[in-house]
This record gives sequence, C-alpha cells and structure tokens, in this order.
Amino acid sequence: MKSAESPKSPDSCALEATAYRVVHLLSDNAQRLATAESCTGGWVAQALTAIPGSSSCFDRGFVCYSNDAKREMLGVPSEALDRHGAVSEATAAAMALGALRHSPADWALSITGVAGPDGGTPAKPVGTVCFAWAGRDRCETRTRHFEGSREAVRAQSVFCALEGLVDFVSIMVV
Repeated sequence: MKSAESPKSPDSCALEATAYRVVHLLSDNAQRLATAESCTGGWVAQALTAIPGSSSCFDRGFVCYSNDAKREMLGVPSEALDRHGAVSEATAAAMALGALRHSPADWALSITGVAGPDGGTPAKPVGTVCFAWAGRDRCETRTRHFEGSREAVRAQSVFCALEGLVDFVSIMVV
C-alpha cells in the first residue's frame, strides 16, 4: 500500500505521546519489541527508551545503516537487496523478520528509506521510506513518501513507525 504524506512533521510532544502508547500497549500485554532501523539511525529506540518503564517491553534495537549490516546483523538476503534495493518493502520485511529471529521479542518494526538531502532516484526519490511490522505469524509492509528536510523525513518516519506498530499490535492483541 503506497500513499503520499504531507510535509508536516510531528512535534516532540506527538512523538512522545505515541511512544507512551507503544510502551503501555506492550507492557500491559507483557510483550516485547525489537527494532531494526536504517535511515532513522536508532531514533525509534531512543524515543521508546526515553519513556520510564520501557525496559519492561523494549528488548533491543538494531541500527543497520549499510547493506553489509543488514545482511550480517539481521540476515537480510543479498538477493533481496540486489533485486529490490535497500529501500524496498522486501528489505523492510526481511529486516523486521530478522530482528524477530535475532531476539526473543514478540514484535518487530523496521524502517529503511532515503532521508536526503541526497541519495534519491527517480524511482525512489528523497522522502521514500519503507516500513515493516512483524509478529511471529504476520508481517505487514508499507511505503510512504514524506517531504521536507532530512530531519523532517526522519521525524515523520519515526512517528509513522510507532503509529503503525500501535495499529498492527492492536489488531493482534484482544
């Protein structure tokens, strides 16, 4: 599923509130999360661990900026990177599933994208970000297109990843 996003970045209060929602949702259900981040460089992990009590639900975070790190730390197949590229839903899914394989977490999220200001192509312009949310029995991917500065693209990516996780986990947790 692909969609365009407005250039409006979430403010720090919105990011913090969403991180609180994630921590409480997972903690209330005695579940743990692992993250796999590329273009956000660990910002999701930072947002979550800034919340008191997050140690009850945040297991670990992988920052895999290079393709080598994606392969070595998460087991992302070279063929996925060669065929689809680092910024693709296939790679995002492989990252999230790799985070699950390399942790005892119940859930994983991943982010890979082109934050800019350089690195975009006509097929994957700056602001293209791919996400995946995975559980032991399900994986969902999404591509979004954000506008704005590098910081704005990254902030929007963190917010989208956390909001997406709340939606993904809420469907699975009764």
